[in-house]
Amino acid sequence: MEVEVCIDSVQGALVASKHGAKRVELCAALSEGGLTPSLGMIEACVKNTSTEVFVMIRPSAGGFNYNEAELELMERDIRAASSVGAHGVVFGVLNGLNDVNIKANIFLMETALELKLGTTFHRAIDLCPNPPKALEDLINLGFDRILTSGSAPNALSGLENIKKLINTANGRIEVMAGAGINAGNVLQIGESGVDALHFTAKKLADEKLELDMGPKYIVDEEKISTIANIIL
Repeated sequence: MEVEVCIDSVQGALVASKHGAKRVELCAALSEGGLTPSLGMIEACVKNTSTEVFVMIRPSAGGFNYNEAELELMERDIRAASSVGAHGVVFGVLNGLNDVNIKANIFLMETALELKLGTTFHRAIDLCPNPPKALEDLINLGFDRILTSGSAPNALSGLENIKKLINTANGRIEVMAGAGINAGNVLQIGESGVDALHFTAKKLADEKLELDMGPKYIVDEEKISTIANIIL
C-alpha cells in the first residue's frame, strides 16, 4: 500500500522520504486545506528528496468553482510546477451544483497529460452530491487517482462510502483515503482495500512570541514514523 504525506516544507519532504512515503502532496496554507505552493518551494522539495512530489493546484480557499481567470492561473501553475521537476499535480474543479466540471477539468488535464504529469483529483469529490457518478466522470477524464474521506469529515466515519467507491472503481482508478488518519485507525482504514493512504503530519511550534504573528507548524516526524512502521 502506498503512503502519501501532505506537507508544506522541505523538511516535510525529507522526513516523508526518510520513512518510505511513496509521494508527498506539497501545499501552502495547510490551515486552509492547502493552496498552491511557491515555485521555489516546489523546486527545493524536488531537488532534496527522491520521493515523488505532487503539487497542489488550488488558487484560493473555500469551494472548487473557479472563474476563467483562476483556471488560466491554475494552468500556468501546472506548467510552472512541471518546469522545476514536479512529478504530478493535485486539483479538482466543480460547477455551481458541485458536480465535476467536465470542461474545466479537461482544460487542466490536457496540460497535465501534455507534460506527462501524474494527476490526483482531491477531496472536491467529497462535496459532489453523487460520488459514484463523479468517480465515473473522473475515470473518463483520465485521472490517476482520487483522494476522498468518503464524503465525511474524516476517512474513518466515511469508510463505508470509501468501500463503495473502491467497488465502483474496480481497479480503473486509484482510490486514496485521507482525512483524520492516525496510528489508531490506519490499519482499519488500510484494510478497506484502498490503494493508498494520505495524511498530514504537523504539530504546533511553541515560539513564545510576544506578539501574535499567527501559528507556526512543524513536521510531526513521530506520526509519520509510527504510521509507516504499522503499514509499510
